[in-house]
Amino acid sequence: MIKLEVGQQFPLTIKRLGINGEGVGFFKKKVVFVPGALPGEEVVVEVKKAGPSFAEASIRKIRKPSKDRVKPVCPVYEECGGCQLQHLSYEGQMREKRDIVVQAFERYYKPGIEQLNIRKTIGMDEPWGYRNKSQFQVGLDKQKVIAGLYGEGSHRLINIEECPVQHSASNKVTQVVKSILGDLNIPIYNERSGKGLVRTIVSRVGFETGQVQVVLITAKKEIPRKELLVKEMQKQLPEVTSIVQNVNGAKTSLVFGDDTYPLAGEEVIQETLGDLSFELSARAFFQLNPIQTVKLYDEVKRAAGLTGVEKVVDAYCGVGTIGLWLATGAGEVRGMDVIAESIEDAKQNAVRHGFENAQYEVGKAEILMPKWLKSGWRPDVVVVDPPRSGLDEKLLKTLLEVKPKKIVYVSCNPSTLAKNVDMLRKAYKVEYLQPVDMFPHTSHCEVVAKLELK
Repeated sequence: MIKLEVGQQFPLTIKRLGINGEGVGFFKKKVVFVPGALPGEEVVVEVKKAGPSFAEASIRKIRKPSKDRVKPVCPVYEECGGCQLQHLSYEGQMREKRDIVVQAFERYYKPGIEQLNIRKTIGMDEPWGYRNKSQFQVGLDKQKVIAGLYGEGSHRLINIEECPVQHSASNKVTQVVKSILGDLNIPIYNERSGKGLVRTIVSRVGFETGQVQVVLITAKKEIPRKELLVKEMQKQLPEVTSIVQNVNGAKTSLVFGDDTYPLAGEEVIQETLGDLSFELSARAFFQLNPIQTVKLYDEVKRAAGLTGVEKVVDAYCGVGTIGLWLATGAGEVRGMDVIAESIEDAKQNAVRHGFENAQYEVGKAEILMPKWLKSGWRPDVVVVDPPRSGLDEKLLKTLLEVKPKKIVYVSCNPSTLAKNVDMLRKAYKVEYLQPVDMFPHTSHCEVVAKLELK
């Protein structure tokens, strides 16, 4: 095989998009990944990194641009790295996200994709301003307070004035808090020295309720001029209904620490999804795109096809959102999660909505399901919504033993979905795969897979 050298330049035709949104081409049988390049484009590239079986390259020149290439809306798009596909038309994104699912199943699903029904991606009518939460790191640039994200693969903080995928209220709140911190001379944390105080500004918006929460992540509990800081935030941001402090003194990339203190207003904000309402505390997990979440959960409901009598398991249930979405059509819902706080929230959510047919337990699905089976309780439908790493091998084996009539798999990683479905095909047939675009302008793609017992 030909050896590529760093700095080498050559023409390349881009064949498809990779899982991280980069263009993929082949040079003398070697895979070349090119961030920013689009399928169908003819480009001249320069090798930045050369491995034995692949190379990473940057675009030197676009000889023939794609008809789907558009000008990115965001002024710091190239530097920020938060989005990967703003240079691709939204129609093009829908097509390519489906293709990312196709690629994953071509690679990991042994029978091949000929028999699979992979549907068109469900997109957004308005694919901007959809994120309900922002977490912007705070820093100083020539003594001026800035807030934003670290540049792709670097530790340079990119100041973001107006993020086009964030809700407008979230953008406004971050800008105002930033200027108040500067005006009051509140110490800003310096990552290198470990000195200073304010590390991150987190804001969360209730799309349906209009309520806004601000969380200041600080390195220590004591805040100088705290009363004045809170008073200014309340005066300049009347829409903010909850001001909270979270203390994280550790040298870590994790945003939140263990200790949270209310500073003003409520400790939670309210949000609704369809007929369900939720109380969101500073650290509660909640889907980042509430508009598409409703579409995603409706797809889960369609795939489950409930008639009012089924026993449903909601594995990885979190605060119980999916199970409660299905509860009106189910005989009984049982959910489990390893995080005790989530289960507490799930129980409260079930009580608040008057669902007596939903119960929750702390634990792993691979331990609880066999236990329930022994006591004579067999689920008809199992819904799984695992992290990016996919289903645990023990849970896959458990599903093959318990044999529910249907598995509805909600995936945020098409590759692990394809690997898991390949293991389950001993007993299950794939009815269809439905991609859903939860994060426009990024390379992420969610998929709802409906599996039927053979």
